Amino acid sequence: MSFPSNGAVNITNNHILTSANPNPALTITTATMTIPMISTTKKKSDDPSAALRDAASTAEIRAALANLHTRESAVTSRLTALVSSQQDLVRSLSRLDNLRAGLGAQVIAARGISNTMLSSASETASHLSSRVRTLDLEKQRVEDTLRVVEQVAELKACVAGVVGSMGAPQDWEAAAEYIARAARVPEDIVRGGFAAAVVPTVEVPDPPWVTLESARESLCSLFLREFKKAAADGDGTRVTRFFKLFPLIGRGDVGLDVYGQYVCQGVAGTARSVLKDGTAAGRKDGFFFANALTRLFEHIAHIVDGHGGLVERHYGTGKMVKVIERLQMEADVQGGIILDSWSDERTVDRRLTDVRSYPFSFLVQSFMGPQNRGFGGTPRVNSPAVGGTNNPRHSEDEGVDMKEVDALLTEIAVMLGRWSLYTRFLAGKCKESESPEDAPLIVPEVLTKSNLSRKVSGKLVTPYNELTKFFFRRSVEKAFQLDEMPSGLTLNPKKSIDSNPPFIISAVDDVMYIVNTVIQKSISTSQRDVVKEVIPSISSLLGTDFVGMIQRKMRDESYPKPLVQGGFPPEDKIISFIVLINSLDMANDYLARIVNGLTASPQDQQQNGNTPPQSPLSNAFPFKSDAKEVLTRLNNLNASFSAKTNELLNEGLRVLFSQVVKPRLRPVLTDTFRDADYTLTEDELLEILAQNDELTEDDLLEEVPRRFEAGWDALMKPIGRLLTPKTFTTLLDMAADYLAKILWKRVESYAGGRTSAYGAIRMERDFGGIIGTISKGNYAVREVFGKVTQALMVANMEEDEWDELMLEEEQGLSVEDGGMQWILTEEERRRARTIVRG
Repeated sequence: MSFPSNGAVNITNNHILTSANPNPALTITTATMTIPMISTTKKKSDDPSAALRDAASTAEIRAALANLHTRESAVTSRLTALVSSQQDLVRSLSRLDNLRAGLGAQVIAARGISNTMLSSASETASHLSSRVRTLDLEKQRVEDTLRVVEQVAELKACVAGVVGSMGAPQDWEAAAEYIARAARVPEDIVRGGFAAAVVPTVEVPDPPWVTLESARESLCSLFLREFKKAAADGDGTRVTRFFKLFPLIGRGDVGLDVYGQYVCQGVAGTARSVLKDGTAAGRKDGFFFANALTRLFEHIAHIVDGHGGLVERHYGTGKMVKVIERLQMEADVQGGIILDSWSDERTVDRRLTDVRSYPFSFLVQSFMGPQNRGFGGTPRVNSPAVGGTNNPRHSEDEGVDMKEVDALLTEIAVMLGRWSLYTRFLAGKCKESESPEDAPLIVPEVLTKSNLSRKVSGKLVTPYNELTKFFFRRSVEKAFQLDEMPSGLTLNPKKSIDSNPPFIISAVDDVMYIVNTVIQKSISTSQRDVVKEVIPSISSLLGTDFVGMIQRKMRDESYPKPLVQGGFPPEDKIISFIVLINSLDMANDYLARIVNGLTASPQDQQQNGNTPPQSPLSNAFPFKSDAKEVLTRLNNLNASFSAKTNELLNEGLRVLFSQVVKPRLRPVLTDTFRDADYTLTEDELLEILAQNDELTEDDLLEEVPRRFEAGWDALMKPIGRLLTPKTFTTLLDMAADYLAKILWKRVESYAGGRTSAYGAIRMERDFGGIIGTISKGNYAVREVFGKVTQALMVANMEEDEWDELMLEEEQGLSVEDGGMQWILTEEERRRARTIVRG
């Protein structure tokens, strides 16, 4: 055995016998066997032969020999394992040889069967398959030939029928039916050589396609002539008769066009008669032109609805759209005439000029401030202001009649509503047949590109938006001009209040009524372009004019400022300031109700019967995402107004607390703790009671809570019966937060052993009574006094209770497991334990 340089062990023609396998029969007799080693590269320090060569002492030689013996044993063990595994390998190879011999015999047998038995069957099957395909091809050719022959025969019969029907019988329906039958014959057969050779006869020598086309042209001219004659005579039966024949001869477009002209004549006649028959008094009626527009749309809708079935049945699905296009062209003309006449007679342009130049003098003067307020400024040139030289009219509307504006807006809203219904109707008729039932409507192109649509936008939508903005702002201005405070209000609890809550200024009811009316009327138009202009205008005007006027009144007219330093504000200022706070709160609430009533989902509305309710917005705006956009704008209106009012409302409540409540709380607290001495022990307190026969122990123990309750009720109850519940709750929270800080400072002042044990118990009882008075009717207020109550609880704990509590905290016991939820910090708890002197 040798170890070559490539790291393998070569065994050449040797018999190996190892100590692990003493069986001399187990030998390896191969010429050469190569055993791969674990590694072919060794460091010089790991090479045993090198170590043996470099050995300098007997010990090193013995160590090198021991290392060589160890490596020899490892190599011998690996060789033994390889020799042992060779038996299993030889056994498996022998088994494979046996299987291969058996498989070879089976292959020879299978090949013999294939050559002797299956070869002839395969040839027979292939021959039969080829013959079957040939027969199928011949059959298909025969069928195609028979079909051509049948179609040519049908074509010949149709040509003969057309010529015969157009002759002496003049049976136009039969002639049209024959042409319709001939149209079902493929064009390549009609113009094929076989048809050209077979179909012509002595009576009809022309090729079939020439004969049919000539017949179509002749019949089309005839049907047109007869249709127009029947239309002129007003014979509806004959009109229908010839109208049904156009699609049979392949002239459906001509039939639809002439039919559109026919129905448009009726539309034009109806529209002209409505305008012509209107008297001068009738035309001044607020709904004359709206009714005229309504009759125009209703007439068109009646035609589309009544004749749509006839057109769809004889001309095909979707063909009514062409008639609708022709009708819309006439509607553009007649509707345009109505809108132009209305605009001229209502002098819309002049009214728009008036409202654009309106000065809004009251609002402008109100926002100037007290020092600049007055009417001595420079008047606007050509403005319709009161007393102006160019307009001698002395009207509170300063030259613009609000009733006329309101009537004009109502008329425009009605016309826009009728246009929306007409648009919705045509959108449903033009809807594609394969669209699902619940698919949103889309405005048809026939309307989006129509002249009437552009005229509606220019003559109705734009004026409506401008007039609505003026009407709303003028209504806000007039509401504040006529504003009144509620009467009979007082802060004296012994006097009754004559008015009914909520106590707000009259402008709130007036303005919110106008808000509701304007929004409802704008939504009734079902016009997205109206809503997206009107609602932002309302939002802007509410924020600038309505909230601005209340803010000015709170700042300039009702601010609760004391007349003398250290005094209290006048009662009338406090009451008017409270009324303005209430007005903001109720205005916010009213607008939220208005918006919620319009945006309520079907699930929020009461259902009648089994029919699911429809959302008001989805009913008014059925097109695509219009309802969603309107809903977003309404919610934005509510959110924007709420943000502005809440900001001013919170500022007003802070002023009310700092100017009215807080200054009066100080003397209440001073009087409450006037005779409270928490340093006294129980025995010292009994001595005081013994010296004063009129004072009982219960009176002494209840003295602090009773005094506070009396002072608190005298201060808060008069304010509470004037404020709205929401605003009073907010004011109560401010007062509770302030008192919690005062009581906490008082508790901290007793730290360091400044009370007796009995005094600490009295303090906890007194403070608990004060907190109970403040939180009466609103238990959540107690939360702000958490530090005070917890500190007094800690101060009055027995030592064993406190030790047990500290043990629970060290163990990390959670609140769910019965542990304490601390509000106090560790330092605050430590100080609280020092309140009672040891």
